[in-house]
Amino acid sequence: MSNALQLPIIDLASPDRFSTANSIRQACIDHGFFYLVNHGVDEELVKKVFEQSSNFFSFPIEEKMKLAIKNHRGYTALYAEKLDTTLTTKGDSKETFYVGPLADGLNQWPLEEDLPSWRSTMETYHQKVLSAGTKLLSLIALSLKLDEDFFGKVGALNEPLGFIRLLHYPGSGDLDSSSEEVYGASAHSDYGMITLLMTDGVPGLQICREKSKQPQVWEDVPSISGAFVVNIGDMLERWTNCLFRSTLHRVLPPRQERYSVASFMEPSKDCIVECLGSCCSEACPPRY
Repeated sequence: MSNALQLPIIDLASPDRFSTANSIRQACIDHGFFYLVNHGVDEELVKKVFEQSSNFFSFPIEEKMKLAIKNHRGYTALYAEKLDTTLTTKGDSKETFYVGPLADGLNQWPLEEDLPSWRSTMETYHQKVLSAGTKLLSLIALSLKLDEDFFGKVGALNEPLGFIRLLHYPGSGDLDSSSEEVYGASAHSDYGMITLLMTDGVPGLQICREKSKQPQVWEDVPSISGAFVVNIGDMLERWTNCLFRSTLHRVLPPRQERYSVASFMEPSKDCIVECLGSCCSEACPPRY
């Protein structure tokens, strides 16, 4: 069963930073999910990213497999991944393409003659989302009763690990029809700090607020045009001593094809992640 969820809308451009930080705190305690608007990633660029993504995924499979994933960069085919390993089904009905940090030279790119300006579009988007994520983290620091430059001071932002993942879920008409239930993305929580998701508006995303309760209650997350759907990952849940929640979510197999772009933001490799002083006390000692 599922209900549509009313998630808080966070305005990244709001001048009232403390009120915004309080709203973020409440959202991360209650849901681990919220919408982000006025984030500085302009609509024209988002449109280009979705067009370029669609261009790549429309290539024949043998062309796409030339960029098969290595070093967490590149292409993964339909059913290649199963996020919920307890399922007996064959895998998730999605294909994806990963772009990682731009500086380390490990990214794989389609040839310029096949997809002109594909690489430059993805690089621009990568930088813009990283910049929005960095601004958001200063508000998250405030929401945790820390200095707003806390994540910068602990070295999380020296060389943050930013990954974008282009996702394509074929519509149910384009999939092998079989009796088993296949998810677009089966139930999982993200393992990093924060995820900023942009979708094309086709429904399918659901969250389950109580991971450990049975039966699980799933709620639909409607998309808001131009807004990121932001969620907290396992690392930030641990960092905050489970004050903020990393929420179970999944994507149902869409009836029509669906595109989305998930941007994952992790701290620099050498950043020490330990329980935040503002999130523990004698009554609530560090769990990790």
